[in-house]
Amino acid sequence: MEDFLKVGVITSTHGIRGEVKVFPTTDDLKRFTYLKECIMDTGNERIPMEVTGCKFFKKQAILKFKGYDTIEDIEPYKGAALWVSREDAVPLEEGEFYLADIMDAKVYEEDGRYLGILTEVMETGANDVYVVTMEHGKELLIPAIPQCIVDVNVEEPRLTVRLMKGMLDETED
Repeated sequence: MEDFLKVGVITSTHGIRGEVKVFPTTDDLKRFTYLKECIMDTGNERIPMEVTGCKFFKKQAILKFKGYDTIEDIEPYKGAALWVSREDAVPLEEGEFYLADIMDAKVYEEDGRYLGILTEVMETGANDVYVVTMEHGKELLIPAIPQCIVDVNVEEPRLTVRLMKGMLDETED
């Protein structure tokens, strides 16, 4: 399991006082209101950041970090990912899991037939879509809805799915 979970990505600066717009990669946008610390991953380094302010604009959080008081201070960090430790993550309800915990999970049909590896989760307006890369390299798209996701085992990790008619071209497997 991952020790850190990505909660957002800095998309741009906001104003001239060092604030940034953050595109959330978490289901709970309001989680930023009580975010006190995070790690900024620039690709070259991980910088501990203290969050001193939060507000919202449309579907993005606007954050202010301690020590970054001008647009010039924060501008180099556009595109940087923001991470939190698992201990600081939003608590899970019964039956919930972090997507990071099921990435690279083996995916099987209900009858035990192996389909492939979960390699990506696409977020759509209605529901997430799990991208399963099959052994022959093709991708299988499975909507993350109760009719298709039968079981999620975070410990292994393993997904058991029920495919709807037409989701898998039987001539290709």
